[in-house]
Amino acid sequence: MYKTISVHHHNFTSKDKLFLDANIWLYLFSPREPGDRWKQIYSQVFERILKANSRIYVDVLVVSEFINAYARTKWRAIAPHIRSFKDFRSTTSFKPVAEDITAGVKQIVSHCTRIESGFTTLSMNNLLDDYITGDYDFNDQVITDICKNNGFTLITNDSDFKTQQIPILTANQSLLRN
Repeated sequence: MYKTISVHHHNFTSKDKLFLDANIWLYLFSPREPGDRWKQIYSQVFERILKANSRIYVDVLVVSEFINAYARTKWRAIAPHIRSFKDFRSTTSFKPVAEDITAGVKQIVSHCTRIESGFTTLSMNNLLDDYITGDYDFNDQVITDICKNNGFTLITNDSDFKTQQIPILTANQSLLRN
């Protein structure tokens, strides 16, 4: 059984093998309100990770979540009058958003070792059986398997991971209570 640990108390080292959830990358590389508490916390954590030369890994699933969440957040903020996200993508308003997202993804990738999700080895039946209960997010289940299969510690702020049997670092009190 793994225990979720406060990211504030973890002493990062060069031996750490870390996998950052998309929500962490969003705190780091997407626009947030000045003074956003989570952005401040995870920016300080990220500085500690970099200073310690901890190893950070990423796969396309997390990059895709980052891109889609960022783009949809911007759509709702700057063009809520546009009926659909697809319509928004074809406007001139989307181009600067896409440029910002691209810059963010380049930042993420520059700090990470890219890995494959291991789709061919995932236990799809188990993942789908868990998903059908309504208790699990499919992408979170895949991230859990990626962490298990590679010996990664997940850094996340997502309380959906509270039942996962992987090492987790977080500042989220809801996760820490479990």
